[in-house]
Amino acid sequence: MTNFATTDDVISLWRPLSVDELKRANALLKVVSDTLRMEADKVGKDLDKTMVDKPYFVNVIKSVTVDIVARTLMTSTQGEPMSQESQSALGYTWSGTYLVPGGGLFIKDNELKRLGLKKQRYGGIELYGEIKRDNDYFDR
Repeated sequence: MTNFATTDDVISLWRPLSVDELKRANALLKVVSDTLRMEADKVGKDLDKTMVDKPYFVNVIKSVTVDIVARTLMTSTQGEPMSQESQSALGYTWSGTYLVPGGGLFIKDNELKRLGLKKQRYGGIELYGEIKRDNDYFDR
């Protein structure tokens, strides 16, 4: 299976890459593409088929793939990246929040929504059986 984006896409949609970043991006593109396929498979969708059926979807999935790869490339490989840190003086307090705890790949819910893999659901379960009244209210 092909990747959803290329290193040229990462360069044109994000920024020029160093030689080391290019190697990392090349490896990440395969991992991100397969991870997105797996996420789609969990909800019964086929991203490759959707790309054929809806030509505009190609650019959307390319954009999402580049966003994920760019975020992963921005994550420091030396030390733990902090997204937030606070310190105190006399109480000797320090606290911090890691960007991606444990490192690795991180796909935001917003990116899954852009691909149509996460949608708001509605509905309910009647705990005590069906109520004897106008149950077709929402079917009109």
